Amino acid sequence: MNIAVLLKYKIFHKILKSEFNKNVLILAGGTAVAQAVPVLISPILTRLYTPENFGAFAIFVSITSIISAIACVRYELAIILPAKDEDAINVAAVAFLFNVFISTLFLLFILFFGDWLLGVLNAKNLGWLIYLAPLSVFLMGIFNILNYTNNRFKLYRDITVANIYRSMSGATVQLVLGFFKLEIGLILGQVFTQIVAVGRLFKNVRDKFDFSKFNKKNLIIVMYNYKQFPLSLLPIQIFDLIRSYGLNFILLYFYGSQNLGLFYLSQRVLQIPLTIISGSISQVYYQNIVNNEKPYNFTMQIYKKLLILFLPVFFIIILIPDSFFLLLFGEKWVDIGKIIKFLLPWISLNFFSSFLSFSLIAKNRHKIQTIWSLIYTLLVICVAIFFTFLDFLDMILVLSICIGIFLLVYIFFVLIFLKKLQEEPER
Repeated sequence: MNIAVLLKYKIFHKILKSEFNKNVLILAGGTAVAQAVPVLISPILTRLYTPENFGAFAIFVSITSIISAIACVRYELAIILPAKDEDAINVAAVAFLFNVFISTLFLLFILFFGDWLLGVLNAKNLGWLIYLAPLSVFLMGIFNILNYTNNRFKLYRDITVANIYRSMSGATVQLVLGFFKLEIGLILGQVFTQIVAVGRLFKNVRDKFDFSKFNKKNLIIVMYNYKQFPLSLLPIQIFDLIRSYGLNFILLYFYGSQNLGLFYLSQRVLQIPLTIISGSISQVYYQNIVNNEKPYNFTMQIYKKLLILFLPVFFIIILIPDSFFLLLFGEKWVDIGKIIKFLLPWISLNFFSSFLSFSLIAKNRHKIQTIWSLIYTLLVICVAIFFTFLDFLDMILVLSICIGIFLLVYIFFVLIFLKKLQEEPER
């Protein structure tokens, strides 16, 4: 008994000796709590809201995510890089100004063409909620800036707390409004979470940054010095957005709001336990890989840890009978168990490849990542459209297998690249 306790203590102590492991555990722990909340309340939400409600929610999230991800034109990623805080605050200011500009343009677009957009997307059930989209875009842009600023100062605990606040507040709003039979609850809860998270993270930035160091002249300088982020990374982001959210528009057009709602919830439930780990690792990995002299060895160490964490989750999902998912989510969600299992090849390999793009970015291989992102996007869109002659479930299975194969090739490519890069000084 004492030997077992001693062994556990030694293993735990060894894990915590690594700063990387500690930072990942802090972020993963908070993310686990934050992401567990939507999972735990999903069986309640599926009884308060219909698949059509989730379909409308998916379209709102898709529209706002696409615009918000390009709102800062990727300058938020550069906040972590400058050696001086003075330069970092000016990079953050550049990102903020672009966010204001693009959010304002989007607001004008929605005011004049909002109804037209809903008609084109076959999303009339969104109604007046589309006018909340510009506010959501602005808040998400601010959150991205603050998140990377907190990451710069290694305030991982504060990022964790913000994520927990964000999740709890959104869940509360969605549940309360759902109990009152208000179909707008999912979207209002989403907007409220962003307000809470921005407020929490801004407190840290206000305490850490000396805003007197903001300088208009330096603003132009840092905008030029980090111009590769909008020039090289923005196209990558646009491709990723078209791939991730363009698929929702395709599903809505060919299969309707109900099937989109089933797909969206299935993807959300399946991704959550995996992104608890991969999202946290990505943030810490990006900071550690920049000046790492042995990127291949470092990446392989992470893969070994991910494999240990992932395999139990994979087999548990495979073994769960479809009837369990029907019992869990309710009678309206008949095919959700099948969809979750069909998505496994795609989501699982996405889990293993999600942070690798940061290695190409950190090693100044932006063009390579752009090419891969373009191929990935074309594959998803083309396969999805080409196989729309199949019924919904068969199309999801074919799409998942095709994407899984592509991601496997991508993983091997990046690992070979990192190994060659590591061996170069030895030649």
